[in-house]
Amino acid sequence: MPDFPAATPRSRVRVPLRFHDGYSVDTELVTFHGLADGQEHVAVVLGDQTRGSTPLVRLHSECLTGDVFGSARCDCGPQLREAVERIADRGGILLYLRQEGRGIGLYNKLDAYALQDQGLDTYAANTALGLPEDARDYTAAAQMLQALGIGSLDLLSNNPDKAGQLRDLGIDVRDRVPTGVFQNAHNVRYLRAKVVQTQHTLTLGELTGCHAG
Repeated sequence: MPDFPAATPRSRVRVPLRFHDGYSVDTELVTFHGLADGQEHVAVVLGDQTRGSTPLVRLHSECLTGDVFGSARCDCGPQLREAVERIADRGGILLYLRQEGRGIGLYNKLDAYALQDQGLDTYAANTALGLPEDARDYTAAAQMLQALGIGSLDLLSNNPDKAGQLRDLGIDVRDRVPTGVFQNAHNVRYLRAKVVQTQHTLTLGELTGCHAG
């Protein structure tokens, strides 16, 4: 079992969520003391937690452009919307992690976008800026899950690295459940780079007239 300090719940508050397409759900948001990276991550508790089945969990990295502004250059906003409903239906947790731009921050992400507009893919753009392709560490996520009493889960993710890191941190990931594929003309290069560079489980169709993403 990896050795890292325990986190503890800090506050719990009921928050009704209302999405632009009319979907609504009541949630409990949980904050924490003692997270390893000092960031203000939050757990979104969804659905019936008393069913006794393995909870469905998503680690969702913050994306201001996609989650808030509806950017079509990524698939983050649609993934967040889908995850909330799927987890609410089954019962589980969405961890909203403050890891903008795969951990490089908002300004660096937008700098990387500028390089993508010149032809680099999302990973090569990070490297050209002298930054990691993916700087995310999920120790805090494991702390949050343990603080909520979740040691075994099914992970809603196309990203094998998330499952691998959680397992290395002592979390029993029983199954990795793929998300939907939210492809458009603006994000198809971004999604293809995920498949090629980091073996995301995505099946993409063909689009023409694609923009860098």
